[in-house]
Amino acid sequence: MFNLIMSVLNNKLKYGVFSKLFHWLTAAGLLIQIPLGFYLVDLDFDQTRVDIENYHILLGLIVFYATLIRLAFKLLTPTPDFKDNAFPGQKFIAKLNHFFLYLALLAITISGIFKKLFNGESLVIFFKKINLPYNYEISEQFYSIHILANYALIGLISLHILAVLFHKFLIKEDILKRIL
Repeated sequence: MFNLIMSVLNNKLKYGVFSKLFHWLTAAGLLIQIPLGFYLVDLDFDQTRVDIENYHILLGLIVFYATLIRLAFKLLTPTPDFKDNAFPGQKFIAKLNHFFLYLALLAITISGIFKKLFNGESLVIFFKKINLPYNYEISEQFYSIHILANYALIGLISLHILAVLFHKFLIKEDILKRIL
């Protein structure tokens, strides 16, 4: 029983099943969400756009809830340590990148939520239907934040992937296996 619990939870050497599952579910969700968001921008305002946008919103909320769960879990369990530092400050840069990844995920979702709400639409958040008064200017400001945070997220994900490749091919350290 103890080994089962330990394989589900993180320890100082590796990520547990829970962290791995939520990491890859979030990655899969973003792999769909990001191109879908770019696709939505060029669509005419018709029923097809509304349908696709509803899927985008639903998946965005799932990623949002998964991110909140991941953050709570991250606070309650240890993060595996680096075995060796490739260069001074590596651990700091990795923590900074992860911090900004979480920040971008939350900024994207929260700005998307407020964009929709100030656009006069209602959303169900935490099992409660929420409505806000229509305000086009505020809605557009949140849409701008949504777009900027998406570009920031794409850059941060790129850095994240490049760091894994850097470790794999230049340092010959397979850090990817910790999250697989």
